Amino acid sequence: MKSSQGRTIVVDGDACPVKKEIAAVARNFGIPVVMVSSYNHVLKGEEGVTVVQVDSGDQSADLYIANHISAGDIVLTQDYGLAALALGKRCSALSFRGKVYEDSEMDFILEGRHAKAVERRRGHYSKGPKPITAEEKIFFQHKLTKLLTLLQENVQL
Repeated sequence: MKSSQGRTIVVDGDACPVKKEIAAVARNFGIPVVMVSSYNHVLKGEEGVTVVQVDSGDQSADLYIANHISAGDIVLTQDYGLAALALGKRCSALSFRGKVYEDSEMDFILEGRHAKAVERRRGHYSKGPKPITAEEKIFFQHKLTKLLTLLQENVQL
C-alpha cells in the first residue's frame, strides 16, 4: 500500500505512544499508515491505517518492517537498529518523540546502544524512558508534519 507519492508510513507499533497523532497527520497528507505489532498488542485499524500483526518474538515486528519497507517510506520507531536499517534502505526515520534519525549519527547511536547492552549483561540496569508528555506528542506531530511537507516538496520539484 503506497500513497500517490509512492510513500507509506510504517510504524513499529508495539510501544508507540503517538498512534492517534500519526493517523491524523497521515490523513492530512493522504499517506497510508501500516502499524506493525505483535499479537500481544491489540491495535485497531481505522481509515488510512492498516494493522499488521506478527508473532510475539523479540524482533518480529522489526524484521517484518525491515523486510517490507522500500526507499521513500517513513519509518517511525524508537529502535535504533531498525532506524539504521531504514536509513540504509533510503527511508526516512523518526522517533516517537520527534527525533529525526540521520545517517551521520547512527554509528554513535549504535555504539551507545551496544555499551548499554554490555552494562545490562553485567547486571547494571537503568530506568526506562519517561512516559511521553502531551507537549512531546505535539512536538512529534509537528516534526512528522514538517518531514512529510519536506518530502512532498522534493517530490514535486
